[in-house]
Amino acid sequence: MSNEEQNREPNRQDESQSAPGENAEAVDEAKGSPEDPASTDQTVEDSGTTVNEEDVEIIEEDLERDEPDAADEETEVDALTEELEATRRERDEYLDALRRLKAEFENSRKRQEREKARILETAEERIIVELLPVLDNLDRALEHEGDIREGVRATRIQLANVLDGAGLLPVASDGQHFDPNVHEAVMSQPSEEHEEGTIVQTFERGYLLNGKPIRPAKVVVATQG
Repeated sequence: MSNEEQNREPNRQDESQSAPGENAEAVDEAKGSPEDPASTDQTVEDSGTTVNEEDVEIIEEDLERDEPDAADEETEVDALTEELEATRRERDEYLDALRRLKAEFENSRKRQEREKARILETAEERIIVELLPVLDNLDRALEHEGDIREGVRATRIQLANVLDGAGLLPVASDGQHFDPNVHEAVMSQPSEEHEEGTIVQTFERGYLLNGKPIRPAKVVVATQG
């Protein structure tokens, strides 16, 4: 072997010894360093956004929690149905009570009307029965010849007593101050003897029935001339 070939042989050995190291370094760079986060985290490409696998699991758990539970929905529907039925029962109870109250009111009104009619009928019957003797006395007075004034006077007293017992009273008028509640002025008359507003004459007597005016007295009222 020549000197030139001997010089080339060590160079080949040096290249063969250094090649394994360089290849290992290339493999290590391909695999990545354990300290490089990119070598330990598996990533998912989604629309150009990189999401860690741990983040994906958290998102899936949140979605599962947010999904409505069918059992909870059924329970809520049952509760609303029971509440609706209770409201309907309460409504029906109120309507039934209102109908009963209305029926009772109508029955009470009808009873009061019947009672009022009965009282009026009884009162009218009583008055007529008490007036029959007055009518008899008038008939007797007319049967007598001559002056019948005493008989008529006695009959009037009897009639006034009957009406007084029924609550009928005459309205005071002559000499009284004019009261528009019980008096009706048909005319006025100048007078020096009476104060203005004093009743000086009565044309028609007025009456009260149980304190209620049923006919005003028609009177003449004094004025200051």
